[in-house]
Amino acid sequence: MKTILTAIALSAAMGTAALAADPIVGTWQTIKDDNGNSGQIKVVECGAAICGTLVQSFDSAGKPFASKNKGRKLIWDMKNQGGGKYAGGKVFSPDRDKTYNGQLVLSGNTLDVKGCVLGICRSGGKWSRVK
Repeated sequence: MKTILTAIALSAAMGTAALAADPIVGTWQTIKDDNGNSGQIKVVECGAAICGTLVQSFDSAGKPFASKNKGRKLIWDMKNQGGGKYAGGKVFSPDRDKTYNGQLVLSGNTLDVKGCVLGICRSGGKWSRVK
């Protein structure tokens, strides 16, 4: 009987842990890119990793427009390193049509995005969480 109660308690605890979303999950507003465009990225858990998809694009005047990249994964395979840091995955930059080794740092409602290729790094700026 004690074994059964222990198994039930462990199952309940594991179920509760599975329901707790990673703090980076949500929709993020990017800064303007080289073309003056910005976007909203929906970040979700993809198995044991984090990925993000472009869900809306805005032109330099802030008006929505139909981007060919809408629905495209711009972040993938990012792993939570603890302390608000994410690494090990990729970040795609539509304005430069390049994929970078990504680094993300979460601080409250700000996400600092950075990508590197062959030791050359580029800041994607500080994104803001969409309320």
